[in-house]
Amino acid sequence: MDFPFNFNQKSSLLLIFFFHGIVFSILALRRGFTSNNTSSKWLGFLLFLYSMYIIPYMLGYANWYAEKITREILFFIPFMQVLLIGPVVFFYTKSLLNIDFKLSRKEYLHFLPALLYVFYSLIIFITDKFILDEYYFYANDRDKDLENWYQVTGLISMVFYLVISLQHYFRYKKLVFEKVSYAETLLFQWIRNFMIAFLIILILRVLFFITNPNWGNFGSQFWHYIAFSFIFYYIAITGYSNIIKQTTLLGEKVQLINVFEDQAIVSSETPSATNLDLDVPIWKDKLASLMTEKRFFENPRLTLADVADELSSTTKTISIAVNNCFHMNFNDFVNHYRIEAVKEKLKQGKQKQTTLLGIAFDCGFNSKSTFNRAFKKNTSLSPKDYIQKITIK
Repeated sequence: MDFPFNFNQKSSLLLIFFFHGIVFSILALRRGFTSNNTSSKWLGFLLFLYSMYIIPYMLGYANWYAEKITREILFFIPFMQVLLIGPVVFFYTKSLLNIDFKLSRKEYLHFLPALLYVFYSLIIFITDKFILDEYYFYANDRDKDLENWYQVTGLISMVFYLVISLQHYFRYKKLVFEKVSYAETLLFQWIRNFMIAFLIILILRVLFFITNPNWGNFGSQFWHYIAFSFIFYYIAITGYSNIIKQTTLLGEKVQLINVFEDQAIVSSETPSATNLDLDVPIWKDKLASLMTEKRFFENPRLTLADVADELSSTTKTISIAVNNCFHMNFNDFVNHYRIEAVKEKLKQGKQKQTTLLGIAFDCGFNSKSTFNRAFKKNTSLSPKDYIQKITIK
């Protein structure tokens, strides 16, 4: 028989998204293996899972359920791995926020539910094709991937992994502001957008499930899969663009660090901030001197570890000292001195000799947006408004 694929409006639309998803999956995986980029590998895996997610409907609208051979392909191959998407989203998030991320043995347990479903699918295949030689599990002529219990379980799984991914991101956000002076550069707007996109996918899933009384009917779910495909396409394009951006980040005025690397050691060996015997006046003088006399803030790649090395101390001690002596995190502490240096140059009229951005870069900032936000946070004015204010005086 001819290999059937009915290129109608529904199957063709989903085919476009499927094809591009596979292409971006291959590109991401290729980039991941050639540049040893862990997050690229996880993104490629996720895009592959998303592509597989729309296969039953793409091929279903192409009449594959109407022919015995192709119907059995859809029946017995578990294309929809909804129990695997959540863990992959979580590990993709962890790999984005930790350049040294590697799966531990314990973390392999996250894949157990998906493996159990594959085993379940294998039992169905062996029973129906080899033991009974007739449809027993598939007597209702309905693809197990589309069963409500499986889809609902998958939705619960994805919601759970979104929650723990957000928790991990917020923990990262707190740590990065405590450890580097260029925190906003490392907050990754993409990871926020990715989580929002993933959340929209889950919300759409719930809304379509609630508002569609005929959810169990194959043809009634088309608009859900089209909406999903558009969001999936956004994740593919923007995610791959982020891969390209990541490869150039090391060559810019920032460095990627693992903010989680010393947390286990610190928590087990170092006293807490409230118990640490800290001479506030002495440490305040040391840190202020480092900024005002040695002008450490001019280093756009300054980290907590750099300051600790200079003062022959530990990162934990320096972090506590900054918090207790100046009542701010390390990122705000360094930016405070940068802004003060910018304000001094503006009072001297340096803006008449060079650009405002050039002044900001000379004082340690590495991007216009970071400078503008830090300046307004410090002065409650934009740089231009501040210049106008001191000029009038």
